[in-house]
Amino acid sequence: MENGRIAIPSNGTGGLNSTRSGHFGHCDVFTLIDVENSNVKNESTVSNQEHGHGGCMVPVNLLAGQNVNAIVVGGIGKRPLEGFAQVGIDVYFDSVNPDVKTVVENLIADKLEKISPDQACGGGGDCH
Repeated sequence: MENGRIAIPSNGTGGLNSTRSGHFGHCDVFTLIDVENSNVKNESTVSNQEHGHGGCMVPVNLLAGQNVNAIVVGGIGKRPLEGFAQVGIDVYFDSVNPDVKTVVENLIADKLEKISPDQACGGGGDCH
């Protein structure tokens, strides 16, 4: 990714030095990274919002409102994956790297693949 805004579901207070949350919809915060000419230009966070069963579009709409272009997840359900596609946010998969900084570096270096619908969770269990 050369230019754009990346969202990483993060634990704790978030930021480049935090760890990626394994469950994007229930993360504490989203770390937002602005990338310009393949370099990190700005780092910020936005708190995740509460959502109940079936409210998986809450974080999708939150990130769309933050002008996010891409999100990197360790797992995601089918409905939010479809939601991200509807709002024009690319969803990338990285279940290996636990730290946000490495995830961001790998996305900038085009080392991550977009998640496919068959990799999405069906719901109701831990499929990450």
